[in-house]
Amino acid sequence: MPGLQSASKKRPAISQGGSKYKKQHLENPPLKEEKFQKRSRPVTQPIPASGLPDDDEDEDEEEFDDKEAGEKEIEASEMIVDDASSKDPNAARESHKVQRVLQEQRRAAKPHSQLLADAKRVWSLARQKSIPSAERQKHVKDLIRVIQGKVKDIVLKHDASRIVQTVVKYGGQKERDQVAMELKGHYKALAQSKYSKFLVTKLIRLCPAHRASILLEFQSHVLRLLLHREASAVLADSFELYANAYERSILLRDFYGKEVALFSQTQGSEPEKADAKKGFHGVLEGLEGERRKRVLAALKENLTTIFNNSDKGAITHAIVHRALWEYLSAVNSTEDESEREKLRKEIFESCQDVLAEMVHTKDGSRAVREFIAYGTAKDRKQIIKVIKPHVERMCTDDEAQLVLFTALDVIDDTKLTAKSLVSDITTHAPALINTPQGRRALFYLLVPRSRRHFTPAQITIIAETDPIRGKTSKKSADVREGEIRTAASEGLLKFVEDNGAEAARDTGGSLVVLEIMLYADGDKSSAIQSLLQPLASIYPSEDASKLHPIDLPHTSRMYKSLFQGGHFSHSSKSVIHSPSFLPSAFASAFMSIVGKDVTITMAGGEGAFVIAEFLQRIREEGSAEEKRTVKGWFSNDVVERIKKSETKGRNVLLEKINALSL
Repeated sequence: MPGLQSASKKRPAISQGGSKYKKQHLENPPLKEEKFQKRSRPVTQPIPASGLPDDDEDEDEEEFDDKEAGEKEIEASEMIVDDASSKDPNAARESHKVQRVLQEQRRAAKPHSQLLADAKRVWSLARQKSIPSAERQKHVKDLIRVIQGKVKDIVLKHDASRIVQTVVKYGGQKERDQVAMELKGHYKALAQSKYSKFLVTKLIRLCPAHRASILLEFQSHVLRLLLHREASAVLADSFELYANAYERSILLRDFYGKEVALFSQTQGSEPEKADAKKGFHGVLEGLEGERRKRVLAALKENLTTIFNNSDKGAITHAIVHRALWEYLSAVNSTEDESEREKLRKEIFESCQDVLAEMVHTKDGSRAVREFIAYGTAKDRKQIIKVIKPHVERMCTDDEAQLVLFTALDVIDDTKLTAKSLVSDITTHAPALINTPQGRRALFYLLVPRSRRHFTPAQITIIAETDPIRGKTSKKSADVREGEIRTAASEGLLKFVEDNGAEAARDTGGSLVVLEIMLYADGDKSSAIQSLLQPLASIYPSEDASKLHPIDLPHTSRMYKSLFQGGHFSHSSKSVIHSPSFLPSAFASAFMSIVGKDVTITMAGGEGAFVIAEFLQRIREEGSAEEKRTVKGWFSNDVVERIKKSETKGRNVLLEKINALSL
């Protein structure tokens, strides 16, 4: 609970061993950087080194240099430079004086020049980072008094836009609302400006009371704005990050065509908000026959316009994906099956080449998964071709990886998926084990939908296409899963052989290595040697910065599970053995690689539980020679040392030693 967590971070009292000295408070603490939400990034776009969006990055008003902006006003053709001035320093100085006079005259001749000069003077104080909050608020109020009533006249200018952004960023809600009111009726034009678009996004984010009225100004212009270079990002941020259900419906309404827009204008009343939340399904309620077809055709036409202008970037936005998903849902509710197939095929053909641009959002992922589930063998092959270059990025994205899972679930041509998807996933295994999403992609190749690695909610989402799979796929799920597992096994076992020892030292990596060893098909002898070799090192480790694997709790549990031959089930209170792994072979390899001395040392340290499982495996499945050998390792002296030790698992270990002697 958050309350408990925050309480636990309090400095303990002196009586409880806390410090006698309080932390020194800075008089002017540095301004904390505000953390903003960011839109989900398409898998087709590279991640910049800064981690910030490439095209939507907010303007940084602190970096604005007034002097630099002024210098840009001097055109090269107006520079008064001649041969004499280049040789005579005095002439050069005079020439620069004349240039400065001309520059000042040019500035003074511009509209609102005095207003901007006064605003910049106050702005230079308000934008400072290391000033107290009270002082900053004073400067912000002075600044709002200077620009009051003139905001809409100056906001389209580069420098003035940054000044207004400072008021919105550092001002209170009263100042923000005042700016929002002054700009009422001008938001469409502001969203299309290279500079003021950032201000519009700030107001949508920070002025929830004005958000609906701002978005209403975009009505009947949404499609054109989505294809506009500057305004597209404003609408995308509004829809994905800040708008509620009703506010999103305002932006979506333009997709439904002019007929819907004409008869369903909204003014924000409560009944209208309730109807708007139903989305396209609510629009179609009560529509029948030709009118329903006209509305569906209008939505398809508008979507096709976006798809045909993929270079504009709107194809990656969540608002487009929502409109596409609403269209597909409406198509699925069409009664005529032939009409259903026709409409679905037409919309697929219009967007089949840009499907990779959609998989990163919830609705885009659902739409692409729908295309895969309903598609013919030819359609599915086309989809695989489009997403293949982006498999690694898709594996690390929560929504995009669902598309991969659906492809693995429904495509009968497992040779195609093995060549185009599975091989790419296993090749990137060393990188994928570092994130929870990447590990899920690896788990899905071996143990799809396992409750051990997938939450019930995730399994429910993945299973959404199961009813469709039953109609469009011929192969049984068990056969398909087995073929995918076989195709992935060679690459995954090679990964364990090359990187397993190091990967097992990581908490998440040890889970991946364990599942590969338990469920992959094929020869695992090389992988077993790779995992056991680190255990043969001196115990305890001589390097304090790098613990022995047996001293890492998660790695120790991995070895224990390998000796058990499967996972322990809390429901059945027993180990569920994997048919693809022989724990007896692992125990035999342990004997030959790790040997007597390290085994005995680990038994007296943190490895008691692991060695106990090793002894259990030798007793149940070891040969007579192996039993005699291991029994000889644990002489009476060794047993006495273990009895005197305080190690965890001592009693369990002694019980296994005694059982081996029987």
